[in-house]
Amino acid sequence: MMSAKTALIIGATGQVGSNVLRELLSSSHYSKVGEYGRRLTDISSLGAGKEKLEQKTIDFEKLGESGLKDGKWDVVFITLGTNKKNAGSAEAFEKIDRSYVVNSAKEARVEGLTQRVVYCSSIGADPKSSSLYTRSKGLTELELSGLGYSDAIVYRPAVLAGTNRAETRMVETVFTSVTGVLSHFTSAVEIKVSLLGKSLAVAGFLGTEGLPAEAKAKKAGDAPRTFTLVENAGAIGLTNTPWE
Repeated sequence: MMSAKTALIIGATGQVGSNVLRELLSSSHYSKVGEYGRRLTDISSLGAGKEKLEQKTIDFEKLGESGLKDGKWDVVFITLGTNKKNAGSAEAFEKIDRSYVVNSAKEARVEGLTQRVVYCSSIGADPKSSSLYTRSKGLTELELSGLGYSDAIVYRPAVLAGTNRAETRMVETVFTSVTGVLSHFTSAVEIKVSLLGKSLAVAGFLGTEGLPAEAKAKKAGDAPRTFTLVENAGAIGLTNTPWE
């Protein structure tokens, strides 16, 4: 039986990250959880396991002062991300979506320690894409896999269902209504954000070698920067794995 792990999460206040955080806190497989970021979760909104949560506000422009290495975390979860509209410009988007992500993971890496990084990317991620968003995700995947982590797992979820955003996104609302119907016929088009949170937490504990066939995991990337890829259907399949 594998021992409990410590976990760091960057991006815990987002739609995906908030669900990952709750899974980590409620699971006996994680003994300590660190939430580091510009904004932090209101601890009064959390339920089971909040006593094992360590929170710290950090400045992504001064990661050398962040203390990310101090926890010597077994698993580093990264669910930080944005879009061009919210960032304000293409340059600001890439700074948040790629530079902050990669630099945070680099700062949390401790030389000589066995560590795993788990990154929530996006469907269509491709470092050669003509789309700013999917190109940024693809480049981030490769950069993360080259940081020296013992294990790198990347998720590429499809459309997120069940989100609770402060702003209404009309295109997203229309699209999810379509994918909601299609999801009855295929597991490749949509995933409930709560299930994605659970799946990421499970993958972080099991690691590449422990992933069951239901995860449909495969190797991806360009040597020597390779990683384990879990796509939408596999992410859903992994949530059926008994782990508690």
